[in-house]
Amino acid sequence: MAAAQQAAAPVAGPPEPNHGLRVLLIWLPLALAADLVIWFVWGPHLPPGDMSSSAANQQFDIRVMSVMAAPVMLAVLVYSGYSMVTWRTRDGDDEDGPPIEGNTKVQFSWIAVTSVIVLALFVFGTVELVSTSGAGAGEGPSPIWKPGGRPLVVQVIAQQWLFTYRYPQYGGFETTDLVLPVGQDVQFNVTSLDVIHSFWAYQLGVKADANPGVDNVAYVTPKAMGGFTVRCSELCGIWHGAMFNYGQVLSPTAFQSWASGVQAKVQADGVLAALPAYTLTYDPTVIPELGKNIVTIDGITGGAGYYYGPGNPVTP
Repeated sequence: MAAAQQAAAPVAGPPEPNHGLRVLLIWLPLALAADLVIWFVWGPHLPPGDMSSSAANQQFDIRVMSVMAAPVMLAVLVYSGYSMVTWRTRDGDDEDGPPIEGNTKVQFSWIAVTSVIVLALFVFGTVELVSTSGAGAGEGPSPIWKPGGRPLVVQVIAQQWLFTYRYPQYGGFETTDLVLPVGQDVQFNVTSLDVIHSFWAYQLGVKADANPGVDNVAYVTPKAMGGFTVRCSELCGIWHGAMFNYGQVLSPTAFQSWASGVQAKVQADGVLAALPAYTLTYDPTVIPELGKNIVTIDGITGGAGYYYGPGNPVTP
């Protein structure tokens, strides 16, 4: 009788492996390798580059967030792959899986880890926005962070469909060329003469909305000489896609020579005297009053403060 009972007893299978440890041992080296590649290989080439202080800070922010996101993404992928291999349905197996109502340890761990990540990103993002890292974002007329010393002021005037730039420290001349000195703090005062535009100096990491009647301030310090692209990143009309130009970062000596030369030229041509007095915003109705001479000399065409190039439709 005892022998029959022993024969009827189920045979114990091999012990269940520690799946959590297996997943951890697969995930950990992959996460470490991914973070090292992101930080040291991919990171230095992330946009917008490191041509300026703002661009370098934005690149650093993206590197930090990528390093934090990669392990989370890999955890999902590794667990999904492990599940499909380990717990997939075998041929001929029609049984239902065991009912699982919850796992307190897993739930608590998930809540704790995700809460730490979200709160850490909240603190990190807040600190970055209220410090020099957020200087190029265009934070209204009274930005939280301001550089020390006396920055070079450049007013960005947006209009359909062109950016022009005024230099109040050089007589307030206006030009279609954006030229900056390397190593010098720059203060952009961004405004518009007509509709809403957005001044985006990509390689400098500067992006500030240009709203009519509003002065939007952004700061940047160019760190390397070279060219950069300026685009409008706010849909502003039929020729929005053509609203771009290029800027240049020069040595301090070359910049001084350029600025002094432009100032002398516009003074000799009479353009500087005919321009409206420098102010943080402008009434677009004063632009047509400048007369055809300014239009011809300064290269700004159109009426009511709007710019219409030779290939653009003329709008009244």
